[in-house]
Amino acid sequence: MHAGDAVLVAEVVRSGLVESRHRGSVAALAADGSVAFAAGAAEAPMYPRSSNKPAQAAAMLRLGLPLDGELLALAAASHSGEPIHLEGVRRILELAGLDESALRNTPGYPIDADTMADYVRKGGEPSSLTADCSGKHAAMLLTCVVNSWPTEGYLDPAHPLQTAIRDTVGELAGAPVAHTGVDGCGAPLFAMPLVGLARLFRSLALAPSGTPERRVAEAIQKHPEYTSGTTRDEAQLIRGVPGLFAKAGAEAVIAAALDDGRAVAVKIDDGGQRARMVVLVAALKRLGVDAPVLDELAAAPVLGGGVRVGEIRSALR
Repeated sequence: MHAGDAVLVAEVVRSGLVESRHRGSVAALAADGSVAFAAGAAEAPMYPRSSNKPAQAAAMLRLGLPLDGELLALAAASHSGEPIHLEGVRRILELAGLDESALRNTPGYPIDADTMADYVRKGGEPSSLTADCSGKHAAMLLTCVVNSWPTEGYLDPAHPLQTAIRDTVGELAGAPVAHTGVDGCGAPLFAMPLVGLARLFRSLALAPSGTPERRVAEAIQKHPEYTSGTTRDEAQLIRGVPGLFAKAGAEAVIAAALDDGRAVAVKIDDGGQRARMVVLVAALKRLGVDAPVLDELAAAPVLGGGVRVGEIRSALR
């Protein structure tokens, strides 16, 4: 993405004065798949980061991954490291006949603040199990075992697992992968235009019942706390809008789709996570989506002395 192509999408207001501004890009699709509106660099290649995970999970289901329900949602997760997530990852690894030593994702602490504080008080160190991508990596290992592929080197872009995932990501996005990089967790990262990410989510939402794609969408809808966390705004959004699923990624990416085919993808140019949800909500409203939770998430509070003195609001035009 070229910084010069981004447009103003959010403002940070403190005590009546605009203090900071975020630029970014948005791609929104109507129910028929046409581009309803776009802003900024919607056609430029970008890294979806963890917003790719639902497509990666669908690819693994195609390859025989034997997961459903909350464990499938966890396979598409950037989880908070809460006890339900760690227990779920262990269950996936047990199905593969492996333990957490097989995980090759970058070690990390739990994302949830209270969970991390408790973990550190008990002497916990950064680990691959507690890191947010461990559900995806456990599912990758299980997919390798099911297919009799080596688990060593499962993150190599040339590994049959990763080539199959790349092909599925490109298929669902409607265009070949534009570039392959390395994600923060060490897995291959597949770039696409922002409008391609919106199409990818739409593909999952509209897939026929029982298909790998539709199973992923339904797992996230039914178990959003496994794909993110019990206190995360992603889970709040999914619970509050019937027929919607969403997935955020690092560097302020977030995408969502509804069962009727409407879809939105957002990238904040500076990677500022605080702006991504308010911009997504504004885009959903512009598409005609209506639910009380959208009003709750339309602006994020700005605090002064512990009191709300302003807000982070969308500037999307």
